Amino acid sequence: MDDMVSTVFQRRRFIPEALEKFGFRKTPRGYEFSSGIMDGAFQVQILITSGGVLSVMVTDTLTGEEYVPLRASGFSGAYVSAVREALGTLLRQIASACTREVLFVSEQANRISGLIFGRYGISPDFPWDKSQYQSYGVYRHHDTGKWFALIMNVRREVLFRDGSAERQDIINLKAGTERSRELSRHPAILPGYHMNHKNWVSVLLNDQLADEYVMSLVAASFDLT
Repeated sequence: MDDMVSTVFQRRRFIPEALEKFGFRKTPRGYEFSSGIMDGAFQVQILITSGGVLSVMVTDTLTGEEYVPLRASGFSGAYVSAVREALGTLLRQIASACTREVLFVSEQANRISGLIFGRYGISPDFPWDKSQYQSYGVYRHHDTGKWFALIMNVRREVLFRDGSAERQDIINLKAGTERSRELSRHPAILPGYHMNHKNWVSVLLNDQLADEYVMSLVAASFDLT
């Protein structure tokens, strides 16, 4: 279920007025919503905190207990699939009516994208829009078409080999051999993911580094490419 929620709302931001219009109630905890699915056999309770974190609980109306098969692995079958599809339909309705789409998952990635456009007049293109890499945004020079930046959303495990399934926005930038080696000493800067490690770095876009500093690295990559 968590994967479904993440997929539906991954690159979306909630609109408070739209939430209230849809039927969410504003409470001290955030925005809360409750709805029946499967002809009332299950009750869906949704909480969206003030920070935009969404949590979903599905309970069996008869017992009042959480319907575990949706959250636990190893459960399958036609009925579980039907409940999952009903939940997915409701979540997609909420996403369509109550959110706006953004380019990237993290706030810093979206801010950096805006700063790149403000400085260079360049917006990202998404060449892999029909694959698992559809959220990868490429920034190219107007004249040559060469890349100078690439924003990606990847699993932390591929960066840190820590087994984490959490996802992370990064930006790949060209820095040159000596500078790449120097920059990679910072915990928020790694050798370029899926790029030449000698010349490219991957910068974590999780606010460990100030926007101004990230943009200085963008500027260097723009000049080098």
